[in-house]
Amino acid sequence: MVTNLSDQTIKTTSNLNWNMDELWEKCLLFIKERIQEQAYQTWFDGVSVINLNDEEITIQVPNQFHYEWLESKYRHLIDNALKEYAQHPLIVNYSIVISDKNIESIPSLTSKDKPVPRSYHRKSQLNSRYIFENFIEGKSNQFAKAAAMSVSETPGQTPYNPLLIYSKPGLGKTHLLQAIGNKIIRQNPNMRVVYLTSEKFMLDFISSIQKNHSTDFISHYRNVDMLLLDDAQFFQSKEQTQEQFFHLFNDLFQKGKQIVLTTDRHPNELRGLKERLVSRFQSGLIVDIQPPDLETRIAILMKKGEDDGLEIPYDVIEFIASAIKGDIRAMEGALVKLLALSSLRREDITINLAKHVLKNILGNTSFADVSIDQIVRFICREMKVSERQIMGKGRTMNVALARQIAMYFCKELTETSLANIGAHIGRRDHSTVIHACKNIEKKIQEDRDFKHRIHNLKNMISR
Repeated sequence: MVTNLSDQTIKTTSNLNWNMDELWEKCLLFIKERIQEQAYQTWFDGVSVINLNDEEITIQVPNQFHYEWLESKYRHLIDNALKEYAQHPLIVNYSIVISDKNIESIPSLTSKDKPVPRSYHRKSQLNSRYIFENFIEGKSNQFAKAAAMSVSETPGQTPYNPLLIYSKPGLGKTHLLQAIGNKIIRQNPNMRVVYLTSEKFMLDFISSIQKNHSTDFISHYRNVDMLLLDDAQFFQSKEQTQEQFFHLFNDLFQKGKQIVLTTDRHPNELRGLKERLVSRFQSGLIVDIQPPDLETRIAILMKKGEDDGLEIPYDVIEFIASAIKGDIRAMEGALVKLLALSSLRREDITINLAKHVLKNILGNTSFADVSIDQIVRFICREMKVSERQIMGKGRTMNVALARQIAMYFCKELTETSLANIGAHIGRRDHSTVIHACKNIEKKIQEDRDFKHRIHNLKNMISR
């Protein structure tokens, strides 16, 4: 059942409030452990329970689309969470506060735009979703992953101390950093592992000065077994913070405690850092993560779809992976937004819908279609026919098939009208193009080998 709310007051009996909040908190923890971080932030962060009785629970959502998405994609997970912690089955109702949002109001899907809520973190500040098992390995990150795993197995006992991982944003530094901590905690829950950003370290330092708690600050950080510091480049030009961290670094290092750092570039390129601090960063092992190749990007998206229990056409996955090369978070965000748009419009996930999403993300200038001339030349080369034959009136089986395939790809991969496609390919009218596309679509449905051939040709064109 769904209700629309405006300013009406939600009433619950006082004896249920505490149980209601406790139950929903446990359910959210259950859900967090079973879906991707970005999916959780998009669909469950901010969702609350406003009523609970012996028979039903009412969940408040911001809009109609949000309700439809939860109901269609996560209802089973919500039911399982309630089954785990409620004493008996509950009917799930939804209350919609705002129901007239449009497409442009789809929530932001890049993690960098929205901080992780405080409640998401454990005491260690580690995200339990970041583990080695779901880190997709490729040529671009093999060395970094191997070094991180080595550190996690014998912290402080390898030459890799400190271990510094650097890369451009969105390539997996934070994932590896937290995977180290999560593995150590699983193996030895008593180990004192601290994960934090350099910004958090600075804010803690400033707070300790303001409150005259410098001793507590020093004691807290110098009594850890492992320090995992994210985004160390934030220390640039912050001299007092650098000084404090320098002494902390030396103290932990002398005690044989493991230190792992991440930065967005090589330490030599970090301006505004004191030379002695840079020297400490370089005293261990420095590894980089390069942008993943196409195969790795495809594997990442396939894994994300698998983890979320979604069936996404392979050609769409490859299309997104080909378009977004340098930022894994942006690539995953594009996939989530595509899924959201597909649900909102009630459309199948297709290449054309993916184009729409990518053009909104990358801009028209950053995402260009392949041209008709490029398609024609490619088909001629692959099918061993000449451009003159395709443009001519020849109707031999091989030439006619090549011409129809070229028309089909022009329709699928460009924004060109059917009339213009026909005009470009032998001055034919739009009805000829329609007939050609229908013939190819029919052969794809009826002939598995032909379908595979078309799929491979499309992949080659897109690269």
